[in-house]
Amino acid sequence: MKKLSADRLVKIAVVAAIYVVLTVAIEPLSYGVIQFRFSELLMLLCFYKLDYCISLTLGCAIANLFSPFAIIDVPFGTLATLISAILIYKCNKLWLASIFPTILNGIIVGLELNIFYDLPLWGSALSVACGEFVVVTLLGVPVFLALQKNKLFVKTIGADSKKVSIYKNAV
Repeated sequence: MKKLSADRLVKIAVVAAIYVVLTVAIEPLSYGVIQFRFSELLMLLCFYKLDYCISLTLGCAIANLFSPFAIIDVPFGTLATLISAILIYKCNKLWLASIFPTILNGIIVGLELNIFYDLPLWGSALSVACGEFVVVTLLGVPVFLALQKNKLFVKTIGADSKKVSIYKNAV
């Protein structure tokens, strides 16, 4: 991994902070069985640059400190984000990459809610997965497909050139 320059560190911190603010600001929708964490849309930044895996994992860990289920959400929710972020980065198709958070959060957070709060497993998993699918896939993919056409956006996020050049394969 390249040296962590001030510019890279700032970008990582800013994205993490945005994730935290977006999650905590709409707290009723961010935690629990029914989740529409609009901050999860930022997960697709991981598709373009590995640095954002750090941002989103850190942002998720901090945001989960504010969860009513913090003691469980911090380790397990953050683990789901970390695994999703890495899989998103390794994927070559944006729409396919968007499915990883849906599956992993559905399974991991669904299990978390089932084991620690005695909520129905399939209902919890499906509810979390549906919210994730709406935010990341249905909203996030079109937003990022539009944004990646903007050269300033691509330059600002420091997207890996190979990810931008495979735009045709991203859909």
